[in-house]
Amino acid sequence: MATHGSDESVDRRRFLAAAGGVGVVGLAGCMGDDNDDGESSDGGDGGDGDAGESIGQIGSGREGRDAPGGTPMAEMPDLEGELTVYSGRGEFLVGELVSYIEELYDDFDLTVRYAGSTDHVNAIVNEGEGSPADVFYSVNAGSLGALADAGRTQAIPDDVAELVREEFRTDQWIGTSGRARTVPYNTESFSESGMPDDIMAYPEEFDGDLGWAPSYGSCQAFVTAMRIIEGEETTREWLEAVVESGITPYNNEFAACQGIADGEIDAAFTNHYYIQRVLDGNPGASIATAFTSGDAGAVFNVAGAAVVDTASDATLAGNFVRHLLSAEAQDYFARSTFEYPLIPDVEPIGDLPTIDELDVPDIDLAELSDLEATIDLMRDAGVEV
Repeated sequence: MATHGSDESVDRRRFLAAAGGVGVVGLAGCMGDDNDDGESSDGGDGGDGDAGESIGQIGSGREGRDAPGGTPMAEMPDLEGELTVYSGRGEFLVGELVSYIEELYDDFDLTVRYAGSTDHVNAIVNEGEGSPADVFYSVNAGSLGALADAGRTQAIPDDVAELVREEFRTDQWIGTSGRARTVPYNTESFSESGMPDDIMAYPEEFDGDLGWAPSYGSCQAFVTAMRIIEGEETTREWLEAVVESGITPYNNEFAACQGIADGEIDAAFTNHYYIQRVLDGNPGASIATAFTSGDAGAVFNVAGAAVVDTASDATLAGNFVRHLLSAEAQDYFARSTFEYPLIPDVEPIGDLPTIDELDVPDIDLAELSDLEATIDLMRDAGVEV
């Protein structure tokens, strides 16, 4: 591989257990989440396995975890030919998986170019009809939507699209793994019952020290969701209240979760998998997670893929995307990146509610891509971004 350069609602406030078995220049800086895949040494992502391990054991194995459900790669169409993937997901997170896929097929030549998702969208648009990209693999739905809006994608094959629930795909792109917004908290200071299930209740109804990573793409997408759901003025008032509370800023959301485990703060606003990464390194850490209900604090975003309109072999490109939804790949996302698998037969790592149990807001994930107004609002409210 040549290397060049994500039913009815029930009570969802659950304790986490330890980890067990767009295309225009103006897009830059307005996409969000590009840096979420950029953590390595402090992110505790695992990925220490061997690509040659047996099915269900790509990446870091989790003791006691059953073989994954879903469709194994052996039952999917063979991959044959040359394919170029523009990956907005970091090589340290997904490089092992894509290498595993390539090595399964003798006649498959895979080239992966790693860069930020926004950078790839701009590159594909600027390269025009001469772009070598066949597949765009993004860390977030916003970048996928931006490329589709630029007219640079083609329809996902129906038999691939039907593998994932409708809310996690469009006819032009498909989610491959997911992340839930959460409120991690220190279990020595608070209990589940002491955590508000309404994000707008923070900080007034929460008697503790808060933390966040306001310069982080996921945090800005969270505030963007609040703007969409609650409106500009209400979001401004919430931001001002959070600033007035003395909330502690961190460089990234893993650091915020580690701050909770270390007793520096009592709670924070982060993606769910950072709690799992802390617990993976220290199963006894004093951290658990709370979920809010149907609001900006409960947004579920996805990493995903699209077939680029310049794909020289659209069938091959579509079948590569299919492999990202295989039993092995979905289990890899659960065990190695701690994300939510999007195939129902593959369980997430930890004592997490299922996707069906998450009470997520009804918003278009692609709307989270434009962060410019959000950043302006955050700065106006006194947030250092």
